[in-house]
Amino acid sequence: MAGRWLEEFRAGEVIHHAITRTVTEADNVGFSVQTMNPQPLHIDRHFAEATEWGQPLVNSLLTLGIMIGISVHETTLGTTLGNLGMTDVSFPAPVFHGDTLRVETEVISARPSRSRPGQGVVVFEHRARKQDGTLVAQCRRSALMMSSLDKEAV
Repeated sequence: MAGRWLEEFRAGEVIHHAITRTVTEADNVGFSVQTMNPQPLHIDRHFAEATEWGQPLVNSLLTLGIMIGISVHETTLGTTLGNLGMTDVSFPAPVFHGDTLRVETEVISARPSRSRPGQGVVVFEHRARKQDGTLVAQCRRSALMMSSLDKEAV
């Protein structure tokens, strides 16, 4: 499914995204190394085994990226002009190698831009859960969206 236009979003709507993603050790170590994060909780199994977790934690920024990425196909694919910001980001439970994430997105609001004709702002709340239903991440994201009323400008 392609992304939606500004007018297609309704406050209160919850989208249960079809895509799920299992996070692997390679994902976690690769992401941590590429982003220059040397935290041994993410990249050193022996160090992590000695912590209360007993195993490596998935880098929270990778979890955030996967959560938002899963939402793109059914929300903003080809219809966004960019992210305006993310707030209220939290990680209430850890993600480990082998956990599978599923995501739901609630539309908080959608309104035309006051300063940019043919565009508008949609506020999403994304929530990621792992295979047992545990909430592992959530955030509010504001996106600058295209209006279907200005499709010729695309």
